[in-house]
Amino acid sequence: MKLRADAVLFDKDGTLFEFGATWNAWGWAALQHLSGGSEATLRALAETARFDLERQAFRADSPVVAGTNREAAACLASVLPERSVAEVEAYLERSGAQAPLVEAAPLVPLMAQLEALGLALGVMTNDAESVAHAHLDHVGIRGVFDFIAGFDSGFGAKPDPAPLLAFSDRLGLAPDRVVMVGDSPHDLNAGRAAGMQTVAVLTGPIGAEQLAPLADVVLPDVGHLPGWLMAG
Repeated sequence: MKLRADAVLFDKDGTLFEFGATWNAWGWAALQHLSGGSEATLRALAETARFDLERQAFRADSPVVAGTNREAAACLASVLPERSVAEVEAYLERSGAQAPLVEAAPLVPLMAQLEALGLALGVMTNDAESVAHAHLDHVGIRGVFDFIAGFDSGFGAKPDPAPLLAFSDRLGLAPDRVVMVGDSPHDLNAGRAAGMQTVAVLTGPIGAEQLAPLADVVLPDVGHLPGWLMAG
């Protein structure tokens, strides 16, 4: 069977895991913790993080949606003069590792299916690498990946294509034989810049109208990926 690619590189949040179902509850708890019980501080944190307090949900333009853990920490620390960026980043990493994960599709059978097709698999997230390992281990799929990288792994962060090219280089594959799967323009712009195929999924906060111009295909979720790959 001829496939469209030889490898798949996944984003994590909004791609392997439903963004809203996983991160909105975490975000609400994190902002409450960082506010120290101050309503004014809570509102300032919500404003800078683009978090809707009424809906208790991140807005699509939140720096937390596609930015790195460090960028999110810097954003929040800007309204917390008594806390350093490093302190906030450490808290986000610790608490993020315990986020209530909601899979975008049943991941164990999906990864088994992709492995059975002979595909090499990787994850590149703008979250911390330690959090990525914790999340993938929690749902029982960490061992299937040939490459797991975060913004702090030494390859850079999306939308820079460098961490994506580190994946294809490690596998010895031409970038055009790799598919980058993500839910944000950061993911897809990085994929395009790397010369990879790009697949958008709609399990993050950003809609198809923004993602479609950057993607070879827009899928409802990663569960639809095998069918697309086999249609090549």
